[in-house]
Amino acid sequence: MLKIFSWNVNGLRAVIRKGALGGFIEKYQPDILCLQETKAKQGQAEIDLPEYEELWNSAERPGYAGTAIFTKIKPLSVRNDLPTEMKLADEFGDPLTEGRVLMAEFEEFFLVDVYTPNSKNELERLGLREKKWDPEFLRYLKELEKTKPVVVCGDFNAAHEEIDIARPKTNHHSAGFTDEERQGITNMINAGLIDTFRKLNPESVRYTWWSHWGHARENNVGWRIDYFFVSEKLLSKLKSAEIHEDVMGSDHCPISIELEV
Repeated sequence: MLKIFSWNVNGLRAVIRKGALGGFIEKYQPDILCLQETKAKQGQAEIDLPEYEELWNSAERPGYAGTAIFTKIKPLSVRNDLPTEMKLADEFGDPLTEGRVLMAEFEEFFLVDVYTPNSKNELERLGLREKKWDPEFLRYLKELEKTKPVVVCGDFNAAHEEIDIARPKTNHHSAGFTDEERQGITNMINAGLIDTFRKLNPESVRYTWWSHWGHARENNVGWRIDYFFVSEKLLSKLKSAEIHEDVMGSDHCPISIELEV
């Protein structure tokens, strides 16, 4: 059984300082761990995990965004970011310089680790999400799928349905729960990508991110914005999809799937 985890750590160095990363890995023993919002370049974080190969895609801007994959299984190939012909830059920056996508190819699937751009409080980047990022990212996944199935995980910065957010009525026009962002998730599902947690837990009300304000985590006023999606061809191999609310250290908690491969 292959155990793949995903975690937006909101600063890898901070999570290491808190002792959260080491304790998490010791307890769960992931075969592959995908991280988002690392806010560091390789070598800036003191990591002692000799059994894992480290793959990094760091933002050009220091202390910002970034993705990383730690894997016990050597990948066949690695690719940073979306193809350069996808012109995504807007007035708020270029997400292709922000280390937001990291792909590792394995024998039976492509694994894509993603940190989707936030639309921001005033929705400044909503147009980028709706018109550029979401459709181009989905196109990239479908191109990969022509070769072999995909597993895509990470922080999508959007709650899909009302069940995925504690207070849907008051957040309908908030970043992360606009119609446009929710449609981006719907488009992935309509294109044949399976939301693994919702597939296996259709009625479960659980979250992966909590605001720092108002004791949101203690009161479980959260959002499910972190996902594992898999190609339909992998559905028969999917044995579990889980959320690990007990793991502290970030404003997000880890999520995981198990595949029989």
